[in-house]
Amino acid sequence: MSDTPEQKTSGTASDSVAGPEAADVVLRVEDLCVDFRTENGAARAVANANLTVRRGQTVAIVGESGSGKTTLAMAVLGLLASNGSVAEGHIWFKDEDLGKVSPQRMAQLRGTELGLVPQDPMTNLDPIMRIGQQIDEGLIDNGLRTRRDARTRTVELLDEVGLPDARRRASQYPHEFSGGMRQRALIAMGLSGRPALLVADEPTSALDVTVQRGILDQLSGLTEELGTAVLLITHDLGLAAERADVVVVMYRGDIVEQGPARQVLTDPQHEYTKRLMAAAPSLASRRIEIARERGLDDVLEDALLAHGSPGSAEVERVSEDAEGAPTGEADTRSTSADSANLVSVRDVSKVFSIRGNGLFSRAKDFTAVDGVSLDIPRGSTVAVVGESGSGKSTLARMILDIEKPTTGSITFDGGLVGAGNHRDQIAYRRRVQPVFQDPYSSLDPLYSVYRAIEEPLRAHSYGDVAARRARVEELADQVALSKGQLQRFPSELSGGQRQRVAIARALALSPELVVCDEAVSALDVVVQAQILQLLAGLQEELGLTYLFITHDLAVVRQIADRVLVMQDGRVVEEGTVDSVFDSPATDYTRALLDAIPGKDLELAL
Repeated sequence: MSDTPEQKTSGTASDSVAGPEAADVVLRVEDLCVDFRTENGAARAVANANLTVRRGQTVAIVGESGSGKTTLAMAVLGLLASNGSVAEGHIWFKDEDLGKVSPQRMAQLRGTELGLVPQDPMTNLDPIMRIGQQIDEGLIDNGLRTRRDARTRTVELLDEVGLPDARRRASQYPHEFSGGMRQRALIAMGLSGRPALLVADEPTSALDVTVQRGILDQLSGLTEELGTAVLLITHDLGLAAERADVVVVMYRGDIVEQGPARQVLTDPQHEYTKRLMAAAPSLASRRIEIARERGLDDVLEDALLAHGSPGSAEVERVSEDAEGAPTGEADTRSTSADSANLVSVRDVSKVFSIRGNGLFSRAKDFTAVDGVSLDIPRGSTVAVVGESGSGKSTLARMILDIEKPTTGSITFDGGLVGAGNHRDQIAYRRRVQPVFQDPYSSLDPLYSVYRAIEEPLRAHSYGDVAARRARVEELADQVALSKGQLQRFPSELSGGQRQRVAIARALALSPELVVCDEAVSALDVVVQAQILQLLAGLQEELGLTYLFITHDLAVVRQIADRVLVMQDGRVVEEGTVDSVFDSPATDYTRALLDAIPGKDLELAL
């Protein structure tokens, strides 16, 4: 991608700063270059970066994975990996050049003046220490409180970030917190020293949109009250435009554009910024909404095609005729009157028995799914959305026959799921396959890509070695993986490449139904858009049926025909994507839609 000088930056944030002594400047990065030592020599991860963050200001650095945004932030905090170093340039924090301070001074600053909210709360919280102990420890080690009064301050901090019953919560472990609660605990830690600069590295990327909004609102309120400057790292330009004063766009280590957030959003100069805008689900959803409101059919069609959205015509196609099965699969499918539906769920409930905390406490029943019914037409995409704990993943696991319903029934192609013998279960596994959220944990790290894709073929005695090799190469081609990548291991692939491997493995046995459980939520927006386009293309080519589990309604608008909204184990709303988005029937659905970042932004079409 070529860069012209005009595209390189759009109003460099540091141009108006006379020097590091400027009173309101908290952070100034000048011509920063960061290198990492590798076997092949130095690799430049950040090149000639310039940016300024002022008191009370939020500056968002956006870009896809590998763009250098987190590396830049870690350089500011002095937390680069052992093989990383600042090769050139300066990092001014107030009136100090951080490249010249001692390690002791840097550690002191990180405990007080510089705060961090990391991305993944589960890996950044000690699982065997109580939440309160972990916050206490930071307060004591940084000299902010004595051991005697640290707990009082910890409870105050947890209360500030919106955790109810903060004193009781302080005595709990991370696994007893939801994802949103864990993130709030990390925000409490990051703000415990009342820092002048807070680095928030993808603080809400794995959270529901409603939880995300609540946490970002809380963070904005606290930083505004304290006058804290925020360096927000995110891959979502829609989120950045809504939350930041200044947006800095990074691509392959370079800052290619920066300026006021709304200016960058409405008049992007660089081709990469335009690409990020096109890929962001929140902005894509808003673009579709604006096109519908203005009756711009050409723009609407382009927006739908760009993200592989089937549109309303797909629903009509799959419902036209019971005999209209996708090509090549008619011999395996029912010809009953209900054959338009591949899956039918009727009044399904799932009750779990939850043991109490005490040694002699009695188990209690918890209803995860409560009387849910749904139909999945052949060749269509049905999305189930809701917050964490709504029951959507439990429903998916029952359709996959991983969990058994407590009551109700699930039929697949006219047959009752889970009612047959072992041979029937094996046959069902061939026809229904999952794609899970985290492609790294769902792939064996000791298996090469080739072996990972080949494994289901081996398990189901598919052909000989030559036949399996031909099938693996065919699958790799379908998901745009090269033959060279087949010999790599998951750790050598990007997140998007790993998810392509997971999709290829799911398709190995030519399934009819693919259950995608949060299959794109862990990916950056550019890779997310690529995977959604891939899924739509495979559906068109192979006649696949998808059940798409997600908490992100913006993604739903791009890929689904119909949508079910779940809350507390029940379906509270169901309909076509257009009807649910344009005329939501419940307050809960409206809250989910209102929480989509950038929902009210005016975009250039």
